[in-house]
Amino acid sequence: MPPFLRQVAADLLSRFDDDLKDVAVVLTNKRPIVFLRKHLADLAGKPLWSPSFFTIQEFLRQSTTIPEASSLMQFFILHQLHNALLREEGRPEETPDEFYPLAETILSDFAQLDYDLAAPEDVYAELRDIALLQQRFPHLSAEQQRFMRQFWESFSVGKQTAIQQKFLQLWGRLPTLYRRFKDELIRQGLATTAGIYRDLVEGRATNPDFMVAYKQVAFIGFNALNRCEVRLFVQWQEVGKALFYFDADSYYLDDDLQEAGLFLRKNIRQYGLKQALGDVPALLAAKTGPIDIRATSGKVAQAKLLATLIADRPADRDAPTSTAIILADESLLIPVLQSLPEGIDFNVTMGYPLIQSTLFGFVDLWLGVQQQLAANQGRTVHHLDVEAVLTHPLSGVLVDERDALQKKMVANEWLEVPASELQFETGSYPAFFVPQTSNDALLQALHILLDGVLRQRQETHSLRHIEAVLILAVKKALNLLQEGLAHYSELSLPFLCALIRKALQSISAPIEGEPLKGIQVMGLLESRCLDFDEVYLIGANEGTLPNITAAPTFIPDSIRRANGLPVLENQDALSAYLFYRLLQHPRHITVVYNAVVDDNNSGEVSRFIRQLTFESRFTFVRRSQQQPIKTIPAPSALSVPKTGAVGHKLSRYLNDTNTDRPKLSASALTTYLQSPLLFFLKYIAGIKEPPRVAEEFEMNRLGSVVHQAMQDTYEQLKAESDTITASAIHRKIKTLPQICLQALSKELYGEAGRIQAPNSMQRILLKVAEEYAAVFLHYDATHVAPLRIVELENERDYSVEFPITVQGELRTVKLYGIIDRVDEVNDKTRIVDYKTGRDEVKFQGLDTLFAPASAKSNKAMIQTLFYTYVYEQVTGKRGVEPNLYIARKLRKEGSLFYMGGRGGNFLAEGAALEDIKDQFVAFLRRTLEELFDPDVPFRHNPDAVLYPNDPYREFIGQEMLDNDES
Repeated sequence: MPPFLRQVAADLLSRFDDDLKDVAVVLTNKRPIVFLRKHLADLAGKPLWSPSFFTIQEFLRQSTTIPEASSLMQFFILHQLHNALLREEGRPEETPDEFYPLAETILSDFAQLDYDLAAPEDVYAELRDIALLQQRFPHLSAEQQRFMRQFWESFSVGKQTAIQQKFLQLWGRLPTLYRRFKDELIRQGLATTAGIYRDLVEGRATNPDFMVAYKQVAFIGFNALNRCEVRLFVQWQEVGKALFYFDADSYYLDDDLQEAGLFLRKNIRQYGLKQALGDVPALLAAKTGPIDIRATSGKVAQAKLLATLIADRPADRDAPTSTAIILADESLLIPVLQSLPEGIDFNVTMGYPLIQSTLFGFVDLWLGVQQQLAANQGRTVHHLDVEAVLTHPLSGVLVDERDALQKKMVANEWLEVPASELQFETGSYPAFFVPQTSNDALLQALHILLDGVLRQRQETHSLRHIEAVLILAVKKALNLLQEGLAHYSELSLPFLCALIRKALQSISAPIEGEPLKGIQVMGLLESRCLDFDEVYLIGANEGTLPNITAAPTFIPDSIRRANGLPVLENQDALSAYLFYRLLQHPRHITVVYNAVVDDNNSGEVSRFIRQLTFESRFTFVRRSQQQPIKTIPAPSALSVPKTGAVGHKLSRYLNDTNTDRPKLSASALTTYLQSPLLFFLKYIAGIKEPPRVAEEFEMNRLGSVVHQAMQDTYEQLKAESDTITASAIHRKIKTLPQICLQALSKELYGEAGRIQAPNSMQRILLKVAEEYAAVFLHYDATHVAPLRIVELENERDYSVEFPITVQGELRTVKLYGIIDRVDEVNDKTRIVDYKTGRDEVKFQGLDTLFAPASAKSNKAMIQTLFYTYVYEQVTGKRGVEPNLYIARKLRKEGSLFYMGGRGGNFLAEGAALEDIKDQFVAFLRRTLEELFDPDVPFRHNPDAVLYPNDPYREFIGQEMLDNDES
């Protein structure tokens, strides 16, 4: 059987022939118009004047000369009227941003009342006594009265919650609000689409005789009708002005249990609308072909599978009725377009959504920045938003300017970047970070931003047609928004930004393509009236087909039923019709759904498919599609031989004739113990950590501030007196906030006094630094003082040649250390090392403490022993005592090494300490000989702990990562 629109074209030509120019053809949407025109041209076989084509909204709009109010204008009118009602009730007014969510729902309900000719007084009836039902509504059936009673019984006196009371207050206000809203539209000479419908039916249209311009009107493909359409269609049919072409099949039309035929049965049987094509065909009942059901492992996998299916089909797709991709889930449009095979023509009727474009991201980013600036009086912008702007493809900021600002942000550690520093000389919109202080200024600035993007893309020859179309569409939407705001006072900037986002979210740009050539890509609603030889239905999951989301409304379900307003079942019936009519014509049908169960998906195919399985004669071929996943083989553990440039750079440590000979520090030693590969990356390859602004609390920064604060404190105490007493230390503790602030300033800027007002993260760091420094000072005052400072952070004098054997040859390595503090207490010299991390003064045994590359080795102890050895070698002193000041454990465990075991704890003092020192020297020699052994490559220690944010993590390899995560 010919496609539905071809049958319609043949019937119109047989009825009107050359008089077709006097006929109006009205369809549900624009897409079928292109196809119907082609069928008329093909069947006519001669030149002829085209009929006038309309969508139903365009056709009925001819009945009035009054312009339609934009949705924004309707909101502003409604808001003013609602506040007037609140004032009359003695209640506080609502701001636009408070009222906007309510307004959207109220306006939607008002439109529904108009479309279905419902009386607001009846719908919003306020009944406190159920006995009044029959008196107030004698025309209601018993079932309708039951619905009304069901609703009001939930609001029994004395049982109302606060939410119910608030709802009833709004409910009682809505009839008056509806009347005043309609009156205000009339006063301003405006109308709504639904109001145009109602005015035409109820005799208030300004041009009610618009139909006389047409000999007859053909209504094609209509299914669900509102009451206005029913009244008009019946009236026009009675006077012989209307023809109706219903796209239907007896399979669901004649079966009262089939929800797909619900509205068509009403149209034909209840309303008496006649099918112009005669008897309804019986196509579905006779079809026995296969329906291919494909389950995929993921949402986007549906689009990937589609590419394979289309590439495998040999059919000629140049004919417009050949192949269609129907998106039950319209969010799959972009993945589908990205997955279509090369060389295949296609036409998209849905348009490219602005919300999924880089342009929307750029505009949204600017709106977010403006909201930040408004909230903090134009002072700062969060560093992540600045980074997002600098790296956005539409910003156009030149590399040099971008790098300079990024370096400045890192150097100053700006979590919140001062707006005064965000002034660009290049880019699509140099004034991106300039705060806008009024509605007009914000909208004008957004126009300038769009002009800048357009200009910059043109200058760089990177402008795409779809970008230009989107920019134009955004500017049009902004102009409409500006018109709506013209007669309104200043709005809050956050609300205005929300309005702009709302206005932009529905924008889409038409995608270039030949409408009558290639594969047709469309949504389910757009497929009405159209027939294809092969159909690919994508996203056919339960919950999407049919959509289980109900539109927001203040009219409860029971009241809707009592007044004959649409309910959720209507939505199901419409989806069922759209699905079933798709199956009437195709020879090949493929249904694809996402079988993965998650929070947003049931993993089940649409119930319409299950219905067909039991009812129809179709055969079903079910397949589960597993998309091939390309994986990268796990790399082998990285091993760097000590040859070539690596060997040469390593040998410089052993060359005692080299004037710039590198020295080996305690940190370098412990890095090697942690992982030889990390030592190579940091000290041989010279790969430094990338600069960044960190929002998290960084312990290395805290340690640096605490060290600087302790150095400054004891330098001040030493300047006051050579012998430092407990009372002097206690006095100095009171000045720690200022000392730590100056220490932070030195750490960040190299000088004191630069930081006057620390930011939030710096204040936290300073507070912790003060607490840690106070722990150290309290310990000194309580357990150590009086003391004498010998050295503080000496960077020059402590280095020593350490002998090792490399391949049988005696060589030396130059060791050096920067010791936090050297002091004298009771004629004993002490080395003091401050620690702010999770270090220990406890060790399990010498075998684990000095085990090479052991995860159990104590990094802090090894560093302190390293400093002690270097100090003793340089000064010639013996019996120097290593002390670890670990902030978290100093109060309870003290500062001296001790070995813990089942028999108790044993302090490492006297001979025991000297034995540890001797063993450390032997351990140090073994470690360094391994480090400089050319036959031992640099490899990662699998027992090493690397944290997720460690910048060297990516160099190590998959084997290490798996080990860490386990």
